Amino acid sequence: MSTEVFRRATEQITRLCGEPRDLVSLWRESSEILARAVPHYWTPCFYTLDPASLLMTSHYHHGLAEIPGDWLVSEYYADDVNQLAAVARSASGIATLHEATGGDPARSPRWHRNMTMGGDQELIARLRTRSGEVWGALGLYREPRTPLFSAGEVDFVRSVTPLLAEAARAALLLGQAHQPDVADAPGLLVLDRHCAVESTTPGVERRLAELPDGDWAAGRLPSSVLALAGRTLRAAEHPDHADLVPVARVLSRTGTWIVLHGARLTSTGAPRIAVIIEQAGPGRLYPLLMSAYGLTEREKDVTRLVLQGASTSAIAAELVLSAHTVQQHLKGIFEKTGVRSRRDLIGKVFFAHYEPRLRDNERRAADDRPLRGEPWSPPPHP
Repeated sequence: MSTEVFRRATEQITRLCGEPRDLVSLWRESSEILARAVPHYWTPCFYTLDPASLLMTSHYHHGLAEIPGDWLVSEYYADDVNQLAAVARSASGIATLHEATGGDPARSPRWHRNMTMGGDQELIARLRTRSGEVWGALGLYREPRTPLFSAGEVDFVRSVTPLLAEAARAALLLGQAHQPDVADAPGLLVLDRHCAVESTTPGVERRLAELPDGDWAAGRLPSSVLALAGRTLRAAEHPDHADLVPVARVLSRTGTWIVLHGARLTSTGAPRIAVIIEQAGPGRLYPLLMSAYGLTEREKDVTRLVLQGASTSAIAAELVLSAHTVQQHLKGIFEKTGVRSRRDLIGKVFFAHYEPRLRDNERRAADDRPLRGEPWSPPPHP
């Protein structure tokens, strides 16, 4: 493909991601653009990942309504290459199966699985925002006897993944903010172009009250919200702006961190701004690990990194611990979770807390309902 084709496709994806929509619509519309820039077999395979664990929360592949169970077993229990978490943690954030196997993909169980669906080549790219959080992954495939993915195609895919990551994050946030049944769901504040409030979701007043210098009763929004709204409008007016989905971290009155996300809502009328307000932190992974297994704070930190595929030395470096101390924590984690290895731990946490969410999201996609990005929490017992 020519440089001009990549340039036009980048502009189209930038415009698409600058007007947040539901996640399935984002994947469908971006698929059409990707197909024109990087020819591939069938359709792309999109995933959302929990940035705290890098475990899969949803899968969307047009024409494949349910991801086969044996694929999930292979992804989380098999010793293979090009797995999602490994690519997500890699330096480049993108890899092909041919590259990962040194040009001999037939030695990978992944290749044999792909071939049953007609795909010989596989390209996996992480979807990481500019702030460093991985919210998903993209898979592209090519049938046998077709050219390998070129360096230019790989560079193009790598260049647009931050845009897709930010748009996916915005789609998940907007979907969660519209779901009153989600505990601790983000708050959503919709403003017109003059920053006047059009609508809110339940609980927004409480969240706004946590931010400094605002007064909801007097109709005065916090300065942090107004500043983010202004940045969001500028980003919408300049699609090539680097700050496509503005984000701000604000220290609340209680000393905790609040994260604000700005997005321009798709509309045929005047511009409207969505400000999404959520608590900063590791999402719902830590409470889940505490309630399900009784892990200590340090054990939760170690578990999070194990789920991401980090080695003992990488865990030790990130948590400023000795390798021996990491191993001692792992021994305690294995005892509490009833497993014997890291691979078993990853598989147990995925199938207990993430596979149910993935299946729920498959049903949501079929029913045209918003997808959720958090791990599955069973309903409380009556």
